[in-house]
Amino acid sequence: MGRSGFASLAPWLAEHLGVTLQAQRSVAGGDIHRAWRLELEGGGRLFAKTNRAAALGLLEAEADGLAALAAAADPLRLTVPQPLALGLVAEQAVLVLPWLELESGGQSAAGWLAFGASLAALHRRSLTAAMAPHDRCDGSFGWGRDNVIGATPQANGWGRDWGRFFAERRLAPQLELLACNSGVLRGAAELLERVPIWLASHQPEPALVHGDLWSGNAGLESAGRGALFDPAVHRADREVDLAMARLFGGFPAGFFAGYEQAWPLPAGHQQRQPLYNLYHLLNHANLFGGGYRQQAQQSIQTLLGQGP
Repeated sequence: MGRSGFASLAPWLAEHLGVTLQAQRSVAGGDIHRAWRLELEGGGRLFAKTNRAAALGLLEAEADGLAALAAAADPLRLTVPQPLALGLVAEQAVLVLPWLELESGGQSAAGWLAFGASLAALHRRSLTAAMAPHDRCDGSFGWGRDNVIGATPQANGWGRDWGRFFAERRLAPQLELLACNSGVLRGAAELLERVPIWLASHQPEPALVHGDLWSGNAGLESAGRGALFDPAVHRADREVDLAMARLFGGFPAGFFAGYEQAWPLPAGHQQRQPLYNLYHLLNHANLFGGGYRQQAQQSIQTLLGQGP
C-alpha cells in the first residue's frame, strides 16, 4: 500500500475508528501479508495488515480466530488483540489491530512461565462453553467455518473421532496438495491408514487451540504479559499447540514449565509430538518448498518405523 493507498487509508480510518493517520511505516510481521505500523495524531499507534483484495477472506479468518481466542482468554493474564477494522481500501484488503509493544528479546523467565499457565487456562476454559456463534462445545473436533494455516486453506467441519479428524482433515489435504505440487511422499498412504489406529487409545477433550503456535505468532509484551496473534483456530487435542511451540526455534523452557504446572499433559504426549508437527512441516513444504519437503519425508519414515 503505497502513497495512493495511504491517501485512501487515512479517510477510511477516520470514518471507521475516528482517528487521524499521520504516518504509515512498513514493519516485520507477516510472511503472507504486508505489515504496517500506523502512527496517529496524538502519539497513538495501530497495527495493520494488507494484501490484495482477493485475500480478504484470509484476514476475515484471522479476525474470527482472534475473537474466539479472546472469548476463552483471561484478559488480565493474556493479550489477544481484537480486530478494530476490516475491509477493502483502494483495492487492498486491510485488517487493523491494536499495536503490541513486544518485549525485545522476550526472555523474561517469569513472563514465559505465566504465559504457559495462561494458555493452559485458555484451553481449559474453552472446554466449558462455545467461543463463537459457529463453535460447538459438544465433544466434536473442528470448527464451524473453514480458515487458513498460513495461506493454505484449512478445511474444518466437525468430527467426533480425533484420530480420523487429524488424518482426514489435517494430514490428507496437505499430502494431496504436496503430491500435486512436487510429487507423492513415500509412505503417505500407509501413514494415513495408521494415524487413526495410533490415536485410537488417546481420547483428548476438544479444546480451542491457536492452531499455528510457533514463536513468530506469540510473544511477551513489554509489561511481561503473554500475547497471541495470527491464529488458525479450531477444536483439537490441546497437545497440538504445545507440540508446535517446539518447532521453528521453539518457545523458552519456562513456557512449557508454566503450562505443565497449570495443567499437566497426559502420558504419551512426547510420542505424539512429531505426528502433530508433521502437519506444519507439510504446510511449510507446500508454502515454501526447499528443505521442508525433505523434513516431512524423513518425519513420515520415522513415524512409520516406530509409530507415536
